[in-house]
Order: sequence, then structure tokens, then C-alpha cells
Amino acid sequence: SAGLRKFCRGVIAIADSSRPIRSSEMATCAAAGIQYVEIPVAFDGITVVVHPSNPVRSLTVAQLREIWQPGSRVNNFNQVGGPNLVMQLYGPGSASGTFEYFTEAVNGTARSSRTDYTPSEDDNVLVQGVANNPGGLAYFGLAYYEENRNRLHAVAVDNGAGPVTPSQATVLNGAYAPLSRPIFIYVNAAQLRR
Repeated sequence: SAGLRKFCRGVIAIADSSRPIRSSEMATCAAAGIQYVEIPVAFDGITVVVHPSNPVRSLTVAQLREIWQPGSRVNNFNQVGGPNLVMQLYGPGSASGTFEYFTEAVNGTARSSRTDYTPSEDDNVLVQGVANNPGGLAYFGLAYYEENRNRLHAVAVDNGAGPVTPSQATVLNGAYAPLSRPIFIYVNAAQLRR
């Protein structure tokens, strides 16, 4: 999101985005006279992770909403069917496209989230938080989970058709819903020759 804001103001010529450009950003680009090319480059899955010692193996989208909705008072895994274990939540900061995509997919509105969690734009900080805390729970891109699978456990997500574990296969075939997403590069059309 921060990159697209700079892109639409003409500060940078190329922006990566972990979500499609929004209509408000399209309008900002148009007002600045910036035409662009949208290039879909990959698919990613936003992976929900817990500490390996945590017995929680799946959560429904409704349970994720209970945890992450604004004003949530969920602070123990037993409130969402898990063990009596105090939660320590970690997630992307509010300038992150991952934050926007996750909050829209889970809570129904982008940027609508509880605020009493440890935010970071650096996914390695989120990995460390969960890996060092038995009550840790975080969400971030599948690649960071795959790089740290020996230190974390990926939680299967149930969107009504049964729990689906995030993997390259389930992200690509769309089974890992609603947390599969396209990844884009936006290029200023006037800068393409460079």
C-alpha cells in the first residue's frame, strides 16, 4: 500500500503489490497523469502460523474473524476451541498490502482489525515472535512459512469446505480460500522504455 501511494504520486516508476490496485489508487494515478501496466507475477497464500508446541491445527474463517476483528477480546486459544493458552498476536503493519488483504478476506473490510497486537513490516520479526512464544499466532506470506517450517506450524483454514493447509498446490488451485491472492508489479507506462 505504501509503495502504491508513492507510485500513484509519481515518486517511483515501479511498485510491487500483494493485492490488486484499488479504485481510489487508480483515481490518484489518473489525477497525476500516470498511466500504468499491471503485471500479475505470482500467487501467494497468507499463512496463519502458531508455535509448534501449540496443538491448534485448524481455524475457521469465523474463528479468525473472532480473533482479528476490531475490538476483539479473544486473548486465549480456549476462546476459539483451542487449549488454555494465552495468545500473543503478531501481524503486518497497517501500511502492508498483506494487512489489507487479510483484513478484507477475514473481517470483510480492508484495514479493519484489532490494534492490540505486535505489528511489523518485517516478516522475520513476525516469525521470531511466534517461534519464541508458545502462545504466538501470526499471519504472513507462504514463503516465510516455508523458509521457517522447522520453527513454526501452519494452521489449516476452514472456509466452509473443511480445513485446507496452505501449500503451493492449494494456493495455485484456489482450495486455500479466502487467503490465496495474486501478486502484481505495476509499471509507469511512460517509463517502460527505461
